Amino acid sequence: MREQLVGYLLDALDEAEVRAVEGALADPQEGPRLQQDLDTLKRAVAPLAHDRNPEPAPAGLATRTIAFVDAQGSVDTIPLKRAMTPARDATLFQRARLDRMLLAASALAACILIVPLVYDALADSRARRVERNLQRVAEALHGHGESHRLLPTPPDGGPLSRAGLYAPTLVSERRLLADDGALLVPDSKLARRGAFRVPTREEVEAAVGTPQFDDLVKRMGGDFGYTLGHRCPEGRLQPNRDLRRATHPMVADAPAACCEKSENHPAGLHYILFEDGHFERRSVNSLHEADDHLYRNHAGEVAAGVDPNDAVIGSSHHQP
Repeated sequence: MREQLVGYLLDALDEAEVRAVEGALADPQEGPRLQQDLDTLKRAVAPLAHDRNPEPAPAGLATRTIAFVDAQGSVDTIPLKRAMTPARDATLFQRARLDRMLLAASALAACILIVPLVYDALADSRARRVERNLQRVAEALHGHGESHRLLPTPPDGGPLSRAGLYAPTLVSERRLLADDGALLVPDSKLARRGAFRVPTREEVEAAVGTPQFDDLVKRMGGDFGYTLGHRCPEGRLQPNRDLRRATHPMVADAPAACCEKSENHPAGLHYILFEDGHFERRSVNSLHEADDHLYRNHAGEVAAGVDPNDAVIGSSHHQP
């Protein structure tokens, strides 16, 4: 199974192979060793994340480099025992030095051309993994909706009235696994911390009033935010109904502290999962519709919507 880890990291495996690798990682005997190998591979490719926007190679660089190397010729082969004059020795030294410089230039040109391709492959792998995670979340939410005739909805008030309570609810119902990474975005801050696990709803309830509670509610929803629902004219929080609307956001990348965008992805990319189960990728420039801010209600507040069509995505700790 070790030979499949590179393909798993780059998301180059088919679904059957992915399930086989994830099954091996969950195995109590083989899993810890495989996870250690996978962590080593992740650290090996991590430096590429610092070069998200590499400089493009100058036009014709490779062609000019090869032509220049070809025009210089190679270093003369001289028998070791042949007597050499100082002038001849200096000439050969200069030509050897030039050859080494050209070799280094060729290697640099290759890196300039190849590294962006490797980064693009990693970015594409992360995108496919996020999409696969959102599909799993959608299936879990719709399964809950079919069983309860409602989507997960936090209490109207109190310490448990948090957007992220949807995740412990799904874990307690065994619709999501606590530690399979379904609520993480690859290479996010939370993912890099490691050992992320969604608590059960019972664990969250037991933590109320303890020093650990605030940190627990900030992390329990993972890297995704969840709908804050809406309040009726009398101010009561209404249950989240699974109406399968294609224009109503249900889950999205959790907002940053400014509540204007998320910091989960480079270049301002955002994923939004809608009630009908489809998702969209949007840039930060097209994140908010003209009449519907993704992270604020129609009153401009980070709170539940003011009407049934006012969709608001809150971070894990946000209260409706």
